[in-house]
Amino acid sequence: MVGDRHQGANASRPVRKRRRALPASTPAPGKRAKAAAPAAGGARKRHPAARRQAILDAALTGFAGHGFEAARLDDIAARAGVAKGTLYLHFKDKQALFEALIRSAVDPIVERLAAVTAVPDVPLAQVLEVLSSIFQTEILGTDRKLLLRLIIAEGPRFPAIAEFHYRNVVARILPLVRRVAERAAQRGELPNDALARFPQLVAGPLLLAVIWDGMFAKIDPLDVPAFMRAYRELITASPKGSAS
Repeated sequence: MVGDRHQGANASRPVRKRRRALPASTPAPGKRAKAAAPAAGGARKRHPAARRQAILDAALTGFAGHGFEAARLDDIAARAGVAKGTLYLHFKDKQALFEALIRSAVDPIVERLAAVTAVPDVPLAQVLEVLSSIFQTEILGTDRKLLLRLIIAEGPRFPAIAEFHYRNVVARILPLVRRVAERAAQRGELPNDALARFPQLVAGPLLLAVIWDGMFAKIDPLDVPAFMRAYRELITASPKGSAS
């Protein structure tokens, strides 16, 4: 009877389902949003300059891998670890992002070259050597060479890209080379004034090195330092039989 009364009492009580304990590493359902917040907060706490640089790095990879037209800002933002809205806080569109990428790659090079050419009595051979060294370390030796290849390949299809590159790179470097070449010709460092009239001659071996690296590096690697040295000797060499 006692047992029956005990069972009857238990039968009248509502059956409580035992809640299975969650693993210690699993947040409670109501706390999942809060648990994910630190990661997003950490991204927001990054310094704006660091976010901008992360976007530029991701853009270089995106543009080089897919081309200007096919590159997607969504993918670039994801690679940079920022929201697409954050990307737009720094760059208004894809064109602006691409232009900023060019500036970030070229500005330090132009500034260093301008500092060297500003010295009145600097020899032309030294300027060409500095330019060659900067090119090898800052362009050919880095992923920035992919950006230059992209401009060469897609400039004809996207005139705005070619025009921007000319105004912000070519048009800034050619006057520096021309000024030094004119002084060198007057001092007798050059056999003629060809380089002063056509400073584009300096770009020839640089572009060839980039193209060669992309097409033939695995077949016939180019000794770039020796190649550039031979170019400097060719530019500054006097004709045979002339007075030294």
